[in-house]
Amino acid sequence: MSRPRVLLADDHRVVSEGLKHLLAEDFELVGMVEDGRALVAAANKLKPDVIVADITMPHLNGIEAMIQLKKDNAGIKVVFLTMHQDPAYARRALEAGAAGFVVKHSAPAELVMAIQAAMKGQTFVTPALAGDVWRQSSSDSQDADEAAKLTPRQREILRLLAGGRSAKEVAAILEISPRTVEFHKYQIMQMHGVHSNAELVHFAIKHGIVTI
Repeated sequence: MSRPRVLLADDHRVVSEGLKHLLAEDFELVGMVEDGRALVAAANKLKPDVIVADITMPHLNGIEAMIQLKKDNAGIKVVFLTMHQDPAYARRALEAGAAGFVVKHSAPAELVMAIQAAMKGQTFVTPALAGDVWRQSSSDSQDADEAAKLTPRQREILRLLAGGRSAKEVAAILEISPRTVEFHKYQIMQMHGVHSNAELVHFAIKHGIVTI
């Protein structure tokens, strides 16, 4: 019986090498790539059964790469292995179509379980985060219209700010004044009870305004 074919994507080579040895007994490793664009190209060429990918990678993050791949193959199975421990990241990955979400400090057995679950058409989330992820799912249904309250201009500004742009850079891109950017930012934060830049980014991720 053939072993499931796995493609690894992580921009830290030492991590991929460690995963290669960890998974070699149960899975066939068909390739290792180090950025999102290479992941898309390799997945289209190698047709793996499961992709194990980091979220934060150069050129194209893991979630964006998965979304691209799913346009042509909705059934593609992706398990994310990441340092991000915020349930909002897990929820965003799952909403985008991920089959699993495992944090890197978890026991190695969790990754094996996640891949096996993906092969069965199931979803696996690191147990330490699972409760928070599903609770957040419930709360999301209650405030799903929060992002809908944003005007198109506010959404555009939030997307750029959450993507790491400064108010001055956003102003230049949108051809408005920095003061106008700050005014919209203030309105967004007041309207949604956001009190810091970190919370602003969290809000943008939670509501799909910016990908991770």
